[in-house]
Amino acid sequence: MILVTGATGNVGAELVRALADGAEPVRAVVRDPAKAALPAGVEAVAGDMTAPDTLTAALTGVRALFLLPGYPGVAQAAAKAGVEHIVQLSGVSAATGDTGNAVTRYMMASEQEVTDCGAAWTIVRPCAFDSNALRWLPQLRAGDTVRVPFPTVRTASLDAFDLAAVAAHAFADPALRGEILWPTGPESLLPAEQIAILGDVLGRDLECVGLSDEDARADMLKSTPVEYVDAFFDFYVAGAIDESIVRSTVEQVTGRAPRTFRQWATIHAGAFRQAGTDT
Repeated sequence: MILVTGATGNVGAELVRALADGAEPVRAVVRDPAKAALPAGVEAVAGDMTAPDTLTAALTGVRALFLLPGYPGVAQAAAKAGVEHIVQLSGVSAATGDTGNAVTRYMMASEQEVTDCGAAWTIVRPCAFDSNALRWLPQLRAGDTVRVPFPTVRTASLDAFDLAAVAAHAFADPALRGEILWPTGPESLLPAEQIAILGDVLGRDLECVGLSDEDARADMLKSTPVEYVDAFFDFYVAGAIDESIVRSTVEQVTGRAPRTFRQWATIHAGAFRQAGTDT
């Protein structure tokens, strides 16, 4: 049995789909099994990731676990329940060792717990996700101008589909135990280049407007706690991380190249086209 946490989220949903047709049964931790839309054959089990003692039933009979970061005690509970292998989702900033950064701090803590818990482990440190572009939907409902923070920062953004494929292979390949994997997309793009690609896919003349750091901070503080805003400015203004690096991890692990941003945008064009009809 493989247990997937965050099974209805961006990464977890892709992983559940990737695993659903495999030989090993798949179980998903969700808050409300009655409302969870999961592939046929996937078992939904209720559990609260912030309360590891609620996961006893979910962990029973589980061989391997896909674990989101930021949930103290879950890796220890899993190892105690007999889970043999944990694939821990993390982030590139964990490598910096900077506990003063709020995001880095919880990524590092998650990695430390999983490597200390006694189960075999694989850590996955992806870069930014293609799906971050979905944050532009409210602006696309209002018109063809997209205002973006950090306009000069390139990212080799990754489709969650490819991240899920890497995680699925980590469960199946014993050689990936004890490894830290760094999946990225196949190209390094500026926000303006992503928006141009998206506009081409949608047949819309989209304009990218870069925000000043001052305006970006004010905008982000409307919905994000200050310690996380500070973390993002550390990443993308101070340059604490570099997500522009293109790595061959996806192809090395899965045997195929990762999807391009254009491919991701084409697959998800329906969500953006709907935004264009809401005005």
